[in-house]
Amino acid sequence: MGLNSNRVDHFDSHHQTVVRIQTDIPPPSLEIHSVRLPPEQTTLQKLKRRLSEIFFPDDPLHGFKNQTRFTKLILALQFLFPIFQWAPHYSLNLLRSDIISGLTIASLAIPQGISYAKLANLPPIIGLYSSFVPPLIYSLLGSSRHLGVGPVSIASLVMGSMLSESVSFTSDPILYLKLAFTATFFAGLFQSSLGFLRLGFVIDFLSKATLVGFMAGAAIIVSLQQLKGLLGITHFTSKMQMVPVMSSVFTHRDEWSWQTIVLGFAFLAFLLATRHISMKKPKLFWVSAAAPLTSVVLSTILVFLLRDKAHGIAIIGHLPKGLNPPSTNMLYFSGPHLALAIKTGIVTGILSLTEGIAVGRTFAALKNYQVDGNKEMMAIGLMNMAGCCSSCYVTTGSFSRSAVNYNAGAQTAVSNIIMAAAVLVTLLFLMPLFYYTPNVVLGAIIITAVVGLIDYQGAYKLWKVDKLDFLACVCSFFGVLFISVPLGLGIAVSISVFKVLLHVSRPNTVVLGNIPGTQIFHNLNRYREALRVPSFLILAVESPFYFANSTYLQERILRWVREEEERIKANNESTLKCIILDMTAVTAIDTSGIDTLREVRKILEKRSLQLVLTNPAGTVMEKLHQSNILDSFGQKGLYLTVGEAVADISLSWKA
Repeated sequence: MGLNSNRVDHFDSHHQTVVRIQTDIPPPSLEIHSVRLPPEQTTLQKLKRRLSEIFFPDDPLHGFKNQTRFTKLILALQFLFPIFQWAPHYSLNLLRSDIISGLTIASLAIPQGISYAKLANLPPIIGLYSSFVPPLIYSLLGSSRHLGVGPVSIASLVMGSMLSESVSFTSDPILYLKLAFTATFFAGLFQSSLGFLRLGFVIDFLSKATLVGFMAGAAIIVSLQQLKGLLGITHFTSKMQMVPVMSSVFTHRDEWSWQTIVLGFAFLAFLLATRHISMKKPKLFWVSAAAPLTSVVLSTILVFLLRDKAHGIAIIGHLPKGLNPPSTNMLYFSGPHLALAIKTGIVTGILSLTEGIAVGRTFAALKNYQVDGNKEMMAIGLMNMAGCCSSCYVTTGSFSRSAVNYNAGAQTAVSNIIMAAAVLVTLLFLMPLFYYTPNVVLGAIIITAVVGLIDYQGAYKLWKVDKLDFLACVCSFFGVLFISVPLGLGIAVSISVFKVLLHVSRPNTVVLGNIPGTQIFHNLNRYREALRVPSFLILAVESPFYFANSTYLQERILRWVREEEERIKANNESTLKCIILDMTAVTAIDTSGIDTLREVRKILEKRSLQLVLTNPAGTVMEKLHQSNILDSFGQKGLYLTVGEAVADISLSWKA
């Protein structure tokens, strides 16, 4: 028992501990092992260990131990700039693969960049600027070999919808552009701060269930918004809810252009067909990768040839040539809209960070290498902070671009440099060629890209596995569709947090029974062969013992006792004498939990019932010892296992 000196501290491997649960008296050779305290540590040591577990679970500096000063300098450079890890071993064979993959993703990035900028209600050229500078920054700082960097649909949609609620991009385009760059700055600041302070667990509150519903709802809203371009409507709502969008579509039927409709749906069918081919046959990935640029080229030529007859088809128009102009003077750090820029930056920062890290880890797992989440946060954050000073808006790792990059055989981050070089050539020499590019094709490209975000199989799996996760998914989906994008996301996150609180405040408790012929005790409901032990009620608590659940656990334990007494009375069985609380799964306890144990013991003692604790974890045992609660449990109140507790207490009753 507990800390008593008459307990055996070491297990003797030559003796077999035998317990017959129901009627046999345990043999005299039965050994009862003591429950030991963890090694003694000072408060400072405990704090250091705890902070290390919270912020440095991966021990990022383990490679610096026992190294010379010069080696530490090299390791520090490699730690801060991952490019120094692979650059010394770079070869022509790797370069050949990276050139092919870089040019392949450039063919996708150029039309996507223009399209996603329009989705964010920004000038199309901003999308190309954002496909040039950020990939270069990421190739120096990022740890993923396959991440294709650039604008993404979700961040573009959220930025466009949040900024448009307060500022009109048509009546005040300069202010709108300033807010977009400022939101990008705050997104980058937030992202890099999370990485530097190693607070990446913050983004874990965006659960998979939340994202499945959010992305599906956002994909539908984005697709419906593109009806403006596909139908040729001039006057269209700027709202991002389903009802206003559909109302605007049918209210302005007189603006529908048959030429635009034919052109748009023809290219949409072409893009969806190429996507289907690449999904069915992954080796033909280049078919869907080249389709957007092919669509842009063909539609531009077609509109140019028919420019005298196709007046109803809206085109991009003039795009300025040249490198990214500096935009530090466009940052908006004072004024009535600063709060809007900060809020938009944080929301888009969280979403883009979640997508970028998830995509990077996905492809790293396929190639059996690791992506450092905190490094990625700093890389993506610094990339956005640099981007906002060079006329770029929020960028991150794109799943479609990264998938193409991976399938095209990318070996290192040089593929991003090659892509940026291709965008540079486009910015310097090819911009006039996009003058006659029709807006309707950009809409078709966006729809094709976001269709893949609707994961109905994932939603069905949520329904089968966890109904509460499915509820979060559905609330996120309908919140985005019918309320707004940020509020829909907020509702989903709230439900996810509520789920966590529900699990903490209402933990699972089960009754254990003995599996005959063993010392194993398991849930009676799961294992039908498990038997109740006469005169014992064995309970297991499957969560930490906190202030948030201590009252509930007290009520639930006493209810178990009452139900057990009623069952015994109804079946005329042996009187209940002892309640054993298996604390194997209780990973932590606070003062409220200790007070609850003390109160439960007093209540049971008044009813002539004994409360026994078994197998508390190290930190739990330490707190129980420091609180002196173990003194009140007596000689037979603490055991290492349930089997030993049952055997020893049964033996004392028989004696």
